[in-house]
Amino acid sequence: MTIKTKLGVRIALAAGLLGALAAPATAQKITFTLNWVAGGDHAPYFYAQKLGWYKAAGIDVEFETGRGSAASAQRVGAGASQLGLSDMAVVLTARGKGAPLVALMNVYANSPQGLYWLKSSGITGVKDMVGKKIGNPPGDAARTMWPALAKANNIDPNSVTWVNIDANAKLGALKAKSIDVTTSFYNIHHIFARELKGDMGFLAWRDAGLNPYGNSIIANGTWLEANRAKAEQFTRITQKAFAECVKTPEPCVRALVEANGALLYDNEMVNWQLVTVLMSDATSRGVALGWHDDKRMADDYKLVEEFIKIDKPFDIRAAYTNDFLDKSIKMVAVPEPKFD
Repeated sequence: MTIKTKLGVRIALAAGLLGALAAPATAQKITFTLNWVAGGDHAPYFYAQKLGWYKAAGIDVEFETGRGSAASAQRVGAGASQLGLSDMAVVLTARGKGAPLVALMNVYANSPQGLYWLKSSGITGVKDMVGKKIGNPPGDAARTMWPALAKANNIDPNSVTWVNIDANAKLGALKAKSIDVTTSFYNIHHIFARELKGDMGFLAWRDAGLNPYGNSIIANGTWLEANRAKAEQFTRITQKAFAECVKTPEPCVRALVEANGALLYDNEMVNWQLVTVLMSDATSRGVALGWHDDKRMADDYKLVEEFIKIDKPFDIRAAYTNDFLDKSIKMVAVPEPKFD
């Protein structure tokens, strides 16, 4: 063996040793199913992944494109994915059907649902929607929960007419005045503001008397029992990533766009800024970012039980845990962004 060959072998061995020290030799593979295609609201996951935080903890995570909260809850409940992201009402409904789902960290401390209309229509709030047409896809979560919102505002839930439209047709139908009102998630509020400009009417459900929890990170309960240490590591890393992205969003959104080439940086930055509004409430600011409040969870259970249905009753305290959250990490107050 020549001196050059020996040197090459030593360098290769040293590189291998450093690699072994940098990350655990047997990283556990985990699939995390998103609630939808990747967007600004998912930036912290891709930021933590880019920085190698998950791998350093022995977690080899794959972020899988979702097809709605019901689909992600179904995959996690069936054990096809260990972790996922899903709307809390969907999680509670699925658990009532026997899916072993446990929420680990709340993301949307405020409901993302909002009502949109044209100011020129004369509508100023929920009470003015009596006799109006609301456009929404059949089975949409907002349509399902409409009776609860109507009750909170003392109107008959049957006093409106529902018009079946595709999710991507909401804005066009509103502009064409074929419907009077529609609903949408707040994290694409900027698109409605851009298209409707000064004629945009808007009311967040959280300001209209109904504020159930939105998206939460969920785990398959059977997997969780056998992998509590890994679940805690994933939760704490992700909680830290969300906090870092609130403080310094630019590298987080860049990581998201780099990992998902079809996305536009400026659009996803606005999306993320709107998401931070949804993350901020008294509990996330005062107790911990991602914390599920016991009373609110109990209220959400009653809400789902009354207006959706829980097939088989269960103890709500078994549907979530705050055990893995770092209480030193707190959310901050976030002003709602203004759009011209």
